[in-house]
Amino acid sequence: MAWMSQCGSAQEVCDMGTFDTSFQKKEEGKITTQIEERTSKVPSGTYLALSIGAMAASAGLMLAGKKQAANFIGQWAPSLLVIGLYNKVVKLERELLSSQGVTKPATTQGSFAGQTYR
Repeated sequence: MAWMSQCGSAQEVCDMGTFDTSFQKKEEGKITTQIEERTSKVPSGTYLALSIGAMAASAGLMLAGKKQAANFIGQWAPSLLVIGLYNKVVKLERELLSSQGVTKPATTQGSFAGQTYR
């Protein structure tokens, strides 16, 4: 088998060359950290509900003949979904780091994949 020639034997664990991002530096400012702390307290479903509400309001305004207002409100939906996605990613990052015993200080340097913070 082709993979055995690279790894040695079937019993040996083969390093598949995963991408190591430990060389990348990550530094967050105080404002970013404060925003993340506050938005992480908001349930992720809230952003979805607000987005659906914006779509419904936009549809109502369109039916009422207020096309410009409908377009304006309708454009909130994707923005709210992206904010909700970012919120979810931040929560998952913190959960993953805390489950591995890594505490993330207010300003960090290091890498999420490498899990090294200074």
